[in-house]
Amino acid sequence: MKIQHIFFDLDNTLWDHRKNAYLTIKTLFEAQEITLKYNIDFEEFHAVYHDINEKLWEDIRDGLIGKEYLREHRFYDTFKHFGIENKELSIYFEEHFLDKILNHNELVEGAEYILEYLKSKHYTLHIISNGFKEVTERKCILSGIAHYFHTITSADSVGVRKPNPEIFEYSLGLANAQKEESILIGDDWIADVVGSQNFGIDVIFFDVYKENRQDEGLKSITHLLQIKEYL
Repeated sequence: MKIQHIFFDLDNTLWDHRKNAYLTIKTLFEAQEITLKYNIDFEEFHAVYHDINEKLWEDIRDGLIGKEYLREHRFYDTFKHFGIENKELSIYFEEHFLDKILNHNELVEGAEYILEYLKSKHYTLHIISNGFKEVTERKCILSGIAHYFHTITSADSVGVRKPNPEIFEYSLGLANAQKEESILIGDDWIADVVGSQNFGIDVIFFDVYKENRQDEGLKSITHLLQIKEYL
């Protein structure tokens, strides 16, 4: 059966979360004069934050923690790494991070072009995101891409996250799509690739970090425009 429905992951597949988060944290870091007060280099701070945040998101994906734990710990644990145990400061960063990140809406290179291309080919486009429901739709709207999507599914709407098959089942049901006519495009190996394969739909791995995973027959790209090679 010919592909009719394309499901996109959002963060770091279309919406450049890495860049937008970096810009947001830098703004907060400078506003609080962290270098002056604590003699911490921003690039070093951000590198530690990135590693902690990535691990916490993996734990959320795997069902080990909830989003409240992540919100309580990602900045607190980062500051703690530098010997600063200041709950008030970490809460300030967390609250303002979630609010201010939507001031930055950089898209991954080629995102708008490829969405326009796929729309012109009459594919029906959708989002399946592991992100928080309260920000997923706003990211799409504020970055100017919401109109491309027929449905937007965030994990909080279902109560589970990719790679859990329930979120794929929910999203396909919402889209009125069949597995055989659907494909997912995403950057997370476990959530997107393994999740799609276990659920039984085709997948294109957006290999942002050029991991060069060896998986026979896997469709893989390192730039969004390469989607045109498959669709």
